[in-house]
Amino acid sequence: MTGPRYTKLIESLPATVPFVGPEEQERRAGRPFAARLGANENGFGPSPRAIAAMAAAAGEVWKYGDSTSFELRAAIAEHHGVAVENVLVGEGIDGLLGYLCRLVIEPGDAVVTSDGAYPTFNYHVAGFGGVLHKVPYVADREDPQSLIATAAETQAKLVYIANPDNPMGTHHPREAIEAMIEAVPEGTLMVLDEAYVEFAPEGTEARIAADDPRVIRMRTFSKAHGMAGARVGYALAAPGLIAAFDKIRNHFGMCRISQEGALAALQDKTWQAYMRLLVAGARDRITTIAQENGLSALPSATNFVAIDSGQDGEFARAVLAELGARGIFVRMPFVAPQDRCIRVSVGPDAELDAFAAALPDALAAARAKLSR
Repeated sequence: MTGPRYTKLIESLPATVPFVGPEEQERRAGRPFAARLGANENGFGPSPRAIAAMAAAAGEVWKYGDSTSFELRAAIAEHHGVAVENVLVGEGIDGLLGYLCRLVIEPGDAVVTSDGAYPTFNYHVAGFGGVLHKVPYVADREDPQSLIATAAETQAKLVYIANPDNPMGTHHPREAIEAMIEAVPEGTLMVLDEAYVEFAPEGTEARIAADDPRVIRMRTFSKAHGMAGARVGYALAAPGLIAAFDKIRNHFGMCRISQEGALAALQDKTWQAYMRLLVAGARDRITTIAQENGLSALPSATNFVAIDSGQDGEFARAVLAELGARGIFVRMPFVAPQDRCIRVSVGPDAELDAFAAALPDALAAARAKLSR
């Protein structure tokens, strides 16, 4: 009896996933985490109006969601001052990145990103046979000039940058991103991941014409709107590119409950302003916790904070393991020298209290382990 006949590409890929989720880690440990601060979720949760809208929509969950997400797209278009034809809604930025790679990447095509940047993008590129070319961070920030130069050298189909950045939380001013777009090589599409831009300082969001064919912008309801579990992301791009997604996307991939929740969240401006205050306060608290333990925190334009361990990646991994053993879920960058840091998501006071209580012992245990 034979199994499925996989493609040569699939046979060549390792059996990996970008992240091991907290639920899987809890199952392995045999107990729940006391603080869930590793997945860059928004622990403050969604707008009460969004919760009410999702609850009301639950009674109609027997229906498929609108295959075009028209009402949500229209609201997003109004929010950004663009046409509905400039907006695509999909299953989170992760899902949209997968569709984009399916749309433009063939085996052997060059794709440029930063070494240590968002790994799910790399996962999708590899899954469609693309060849990744990576440039290093500079001063814990992605390097727009090197990204563009490498894209030109390799004749890349895609060049990816996140602003603000994950996993470091750093950001570039809008002028740097706008200059990058002006320098995009002919035939290259720039992927601008703006998952965290709602948390960034004024002047971070780039001014981009909706019909600019050189760039596609990715946004999400997972972060600022606190709806990571609903899986709602959207893209802003020229109408021709948006329309091309209809050839390959899952037309009924969006849940009706998620569509209604996102629509209500987008309309609740008061909650959005309140959320920015909550996130800013939690970032300050994480920075203070770091300082109280002799560590430094990188300035963050996101809903997480990268804390410099003061040593190398081996030490940071030891700290991460010790925090996990104490019921605290956090993550860290994968690539040196950024892997000297641990990355802590914002959350309610009780979860940050648990992190603050566990960190001194975790640091002491990590130092003791590595000094043997």
